[in-house]
Amino acid sequence: MRSRLLQFGEIATPLIEAGPAESAEAVIFVHGNPGSSTDWSALVESSGALMRAVAFDMPGFGKARRPRSFKVHVGSYAQLIEQARAALGIERVHLVLHDFGGPFGLVWGLQHPKQWASVTLINIGVLPGYRWHKMARRWRTPLLGELVQLYIPRSLWRQAMARANPKGLPADFVEKMYDDYDRETRATVLKLYRATPDRSLAAEELGRAIASLRKPALVIWGERDPFIPAQFAERQRDFFDVRELVMLPESAHWPFQDDPEAVRSALMRFLEAQRAGASAPLSERDPRPEP
Repeated sequence: MRSRLLQFGEIATPLIEAGPAESAEAVIFVHGNPGSSTDWSALVESSGALMRAVAFDMPGFGKARRPRSFKVHVGSYAQLIEQARAALGIERVHLVLHDFGGPFGLVWGLQHPKQWASVTLINIGVLPGYRWHKMARRWRTPLLGELVQLYIPRSLWRQAMARANPKGLPADFVEKMYDDYDRETRATVLKLYRATPDRSLAAEELGRAIASLRKPALVIWGERDPFIPAQFAERQRDFFDVRELVMLPESAHWPFQDDPEAVRSALMRFLEAQRAGASAPLSERDPRPEP
């Protein structure tokens, strides 16, 4: 696996990459909150055995500083994905999305359907009827959100992660998330949640547009997720051409960390099939025309 700094305009972001460096087909992993490119290290490395795979930090998260000119909302992050795609010379994109990476990536996909080949949804997707979880409601509330973010001791962080993930997350992953959750990231989180409309309302318009594309999808869901209920996993069939639905009964919000082999094997199966489909003769592909 390779790492370098990716820079375009005012944005400078750490990039991790595996697989053929010049390939125009690639998996783009998009992290959520809290998160960074290194959330995906193991999956980027594994995916690199099949095709090019990349992950980068979103501005205000991980080690990517957020320029003053960067407007914190879903549209800006979708545009960031497009800027990174263009800078990396990628023309055919297989998205892997988690948490807020879902809206970032799905909005990008709607804006660039010809480049969007497939999607893997990990505890995220189109969420009709979704209600913000308890902490999100606090973040969305002026003053209360600032107070919540003001002081977060490491011990409290560990306790919160243990409660939210009963199977347990790797200790080094929990510590890395805390180290990345600095003051800039906390401020970015408040701006992002307050700039995002109610997801149940946004899902109606977003869902109709995505359903019209019927993109191939892999859905992976930790059933014990306290933030986005597992009931939404099956709903993704309404919007995507779901090739496989993997439910992990003991996992929570970060299944790629608490059950990494189950997630890795499902993702490799799906990507292998997508790669084979792209290289097959036209007569052997899905006969439905590209939108």
